[in-house]
Amino acid sequence: MVFINKTSSKPYYEQLMLSIKQDILQGILVAGDKLPSVRELARDLMMNPNTISKAYKLLETEQVLITVKGKGTFVKKSNPTQRDDYRIELLKGKLKDVLIEAGHLQVTYEEIVEWVQEFEEMWGIKNEN
Repeated sequence: MVFINKTSSKPYYEQLMLSIKQDILQGILVAGDKLPSVRELARDLMMNPNTISKAYKLLETEQVLITVKGKGTFVKKSNPTQRDDYRIELLKGKLKDVLIEAGHLQVTYEEIVEWVQEFEEMWGIKNEN
């Protein structure tokens, strides 16, 4: 399920958040699924519980997870019609950075499209157009 690259420069909590989102995107996790407790996951990943807690809290803020006191943390049912314009703008900024780096490395538009299509296939994303 969750994969953390201990040699990556990306903070562990960000890796954990992306890994959980990827599992949801791929259908590995679905609405209502219970996630391991902070302590369980920290033990399994050999990480500080505060790191797991931070990732869970941020995912709650993003409306990805919900924590029910005494019950645990669950994947929240998403509202497909509700978009977070602020986070979308942040994402566009990250994409701009990636495209600048890609241009610097002389990556072609066709290569980028190919990569996107590979990810669509890998994660089972349907192109609506």
